[in-house]
Amino acid sequence: MWSNWSGGQQARPRATDRPLDEAGVVAAVRRAAARGQRIRPVGAGRSWSPLAVTDEVQLDCSALTGVVAVADGRVRARAGATLAAVLAELDTRGLTLDAVPAALDVTVAGAVTTGTHGSGAGTGSLSAAVTGVRLVDGTATVRSIEGPALDGARCGLGVLGVLTEVDLAVVPAVTLAAREELVPLAEVLACGVLDAHRWVELVVFGDRQVLVRRADPVTGGDVTAPARGDTVRAAAVGSAQALARAVPRLAPALQRSTGRWSGSVTGPAHRVLAGGRAVREERTEWALPRPALEPVLRELDAAAAALGVGPRPPLLVRVGPAETGWLHPAHGRATAWVGLRVPAEHGLFRLVSSVLGAAGGRPHWAARHDWAATDVEVAYPRLPDFRRLRARLDPDRRFAGPVLDALLGP
Repeated sequence: MWSNWSGGQQARPRATDRPLDEAGVVAAVRRAAARGQRIRPVGAGRSWSPLAVTDEVQLDCSALTGVVAVADGRVRARAGATLAAVLAELDTRGLTLDAVPAALDVTVAGAVTTGTHGSGAGTGSLSAAVTGVRLVDGTATVRSIEGPALDGARCGLGVLGVLTEVDLAVVPAVTLAAREELVPLAEVLACGVLDAHRWVELVVFGDRQVLVRRADPVTGGDVTAPARGDTVRAAAVGSAQALARAVPRLAPALQRSTGRWSGSVTGPAHRVLAGGRAVREERTEWALPRPALEPVLRELDAAAAALGVGPRPPLLVRVGPAETGWLHPAHGRATAWVGLRVPAEHGLFRLVSSVLGAAGGRPHWAARHDWAATDVEVAYPRLPDFRRLRARLDPDRRFAGPVLDALLGP
């Protein structure tokens, strides 16, 4: 039986293929076609969503690892390579990726397929960095995707084909000085902090206090970042949340305690910005139009109080520019990402989905959500283009499944 990282998604596939190279992927797709079976690729299993769940054939891409080449301002990595491995290789060459997400043990294919992002008003997601992909389509044909169709493959949800190699734009490595401090939410919103830094994210607590984390390039200086980034802080926040659930009256004090430390670290982006996920809980995240952020924060607090769900878990707020990917949640607009840890069965999950969806939000494909095909049709103006590309690359819906049928239509 397969399970994702959090344990929230499980599957009993009829068969599991683990190809060692692209030829193995071609053979796996041909076998599935000969048996009339559908096939779903899976990477590190770090998504909270059910995109990889199948009861037919699961394609484990974990052996498709390694960096193929670094040249002409881009890196070509095999689909199953982790971001940690790619960034480590780039670091030896004085290079890096512009977007550095919080988790680096995700695979390249999984990250770009679901729109995984970092946080910076001028920094696109990993999908935006894609300059070309190589994939095995539903007819077991190897294709290189570039040009206009690339915007379909940038965030393709694994329905266009099995990615085998991905080209990503690289940038010169920089040393970042990161700092965090606890300040009132009103002050944060008034001073424009979300647009003033290379990288910035907010942890918004229920008492309207905000842990502001920001980072900017510096020259010189000693590296002071720990090898595991903010893993220790993540564990502390998770422990506070767990105790707050057990003893609700302690929640406000515990939330404040997670942000009392104020200091700075300096080092390369992949050490300063990335950290472990210490709490194995379910997560939902939504991409909002930037202007909707402030009113949504107010509405969420009011709605949570009216629902009587107790202290609201901290909200993680990140930002990013408009994206061109046809199915990317930030498609066509500057975006504020709002996420929190909450079980899908909890009343707060339904409340958050309702409030953020009504504000024009689109759910992150790697997080938990309750959207159906009718929601996707309204939210994504380039969906017809994506469907035409899908029909060309996977005419027999070899990479479909119940979850994808519900999201994209049969």
